[in-house]
Amino acid sequence: MSADQDTSIELIAPDRSRQTVRVAASPFLIGRGSDSGNHLQLNDRRISRQCAAIISEGGQYYIENRGQKLGIFVNGEKTDHRQLNDGDVISFGLADSYEIIFRSSSNGAVIPDMMTLIGKMPDTQTTPGTGAGLSKLNLLLEASMLLHSTLPLQAVLSTVLDHAIAVTDADRALLLEPDETGKLQPRFARGAGLVRLPSESFSPSQTALRMALEQRSSIITEDLAQADSGLQAAQSIVSQQLRAVVVIPLYAGGRTLTTESGTRHRGDLLGALYLDSRRRAAFSKLDRQILDALAVQAASILDNARMVERERQRQRLEQEVNIARDIQQALLPRGLRDFPHLKVAGINIPCLAVGGDYFDVFKMADGRTAFLIADVSGKGLGAALLTTMLQGALSGLMLGADPAPMFRHLNNFLCEHAEVGRYATVFFAILHNDGTLEYINAGHPSPLLLRSGDATEPFTEGSCPVGLLPDVEYRVASIKLHPEDTLVLFSDGITEAVDPEDAMYGIDRLRALFAGRVDPALDYLQQTALASLREFSRGASQADDITLLLVRYQPSAEEAAAASQ
Repeated sequence: MSADQDTSIELIAPDRSRQTVRVAASPFLIGRGSDSGNHLQLNDRRISRQCAAIISEGGQYYIENRGQKLGIFVNGEKTDHRQLNDGDVISFGLADSYEIIFRSSSNGAVIPDMMTLIGKMPDTQTTPGTGAGLSKLNLLLEASMLLHSTLPLQAVLSTVLDHAIAVTDADRALLLEPDETGKLQPRFARGAGLVRLPSESFSPSQTALRMALEQRSSIITEDLAQADSGLQAAQSIVSQQLRAVVVIPLYAGGRTLTTESGTRHRGDLLGALYLDSRRRAAFSKLDRQILDALAVQAASILDNARMVERERQRQRLEQEVNIARDIQQALLPRGLRDFPHLKVAGINIPCLAVGGDYFDVFKMADGRTAFLIADVSGKGLGAALLTTMLQGALSGLMLGADPAPMFRHLNNFLCEHAEVGRYATVFFAILHNDGTLEYINAGHPSPLLLRSGDATEPFTEGSCPVGLLPDVEYRVASIKLHPEDTLVLFSDGITEAVDPEDAMYGIDRLRALFAGRVDPALDYLQQTALASLREFSRGASQADDITLLLVRYQPSAEEAAAASQ
């Protein structure tokens, strides 16, 4: 069954990043991983694979617990099955995990709400000034239609201000939004007659704003001469000779919630609509009802426009991330070829769109072959940027430079730029035709050496990661390889992979996997390792990048004969 195409959820990740997801099916399945057919996949091992579902029935939406052990909560209340309203917050019994804000379809809801509102208003056909009343009702309906517009946010908000001025007969209108500290700051200002005003020149009454926010309700004064004494004496009102002021706080959701302490608006503060005039504004009862309804619609328009803007930003970021992913994948060795004295196989699987792992294999100017694996701390774009920089720097070694000074320079460069805030473990090796392997281990897990059915870890000699401590001396160590020796280089995304019970894969399991295998094909070893990892994790989310590089020393017949002498 298909869900309403305008219904969506706002997903808030543990790092507080947000993205909007359409509820495009019913049931809309939520859980960890993709093996259960989840439409929304949450990367948290504490969330069940079959967690919850959003169901559409009879034009209403419901949340249903389908296996979340810690429970499903709506607005902090535990539930197994509950109807959802716009703005409801869904959580999973975890303080530091995902949250979901349900956004109900505005399509088909706004106009009936307006008709209900109009039905409760006085009979305009027997009321003096019927033409003016109907004109203002028309303005209200036009404002409601902005919910469905694709206009830029600035155009939508400017139109809302113009409608507010027309409804109230005010001289000026101002939209304020909270900054990072929560203080309201001017954003758009308009004057009567569709005149654009510079927002920085607008001095709203801070007393009226404070009163509206403290009361969490609108402040509407027809004549300041009869208003609260504190409002009459406000400096900005006196200095600007104001006679009428309207302040409407705008809250996400636009509804009210009755609690033991009284009625409160649901949702976060989106901003405030402020209007004033030097003329006494004669608001009729009909005008007041329209103004209150406009406040609800203005909040909905602002909330909806922000959601659309966030979705556009998310799409732009996703496009940029996809470009970064394509570039990063293009820089990895493709179609790994065998070199004169070694065979190679490798794979990189980032846990996000871009990752902090990479490997490389290249021939040096003097005929030797170099290979390496690196793991940058962290994940995502930051790690990917540093990964690309490392790859470019270390590829310079193909010209035959001494690797130890290169590592010292690279380490000091990163340490001098402490604002980067990342470091990398690296295993770098150069293989000579006679089997001599020179290597630098910069804090990376020792590769496994597969020799005659044994799997050992001989590359423990080394130093700390690059970018972690300044003035570190990196030294080249060496080992002699025998023909058919195979090196297994891996990132900790393999050994630190976990199963649903949080047990770790570990180096012992990897060593046991390769022990006893004599001369199998490298592609077979690679597929065996990945299959073992999948079987062990049993659908648990991948929390780190997975990189595996296999290198086998295969000298020519002449080189093998010379090595045996």
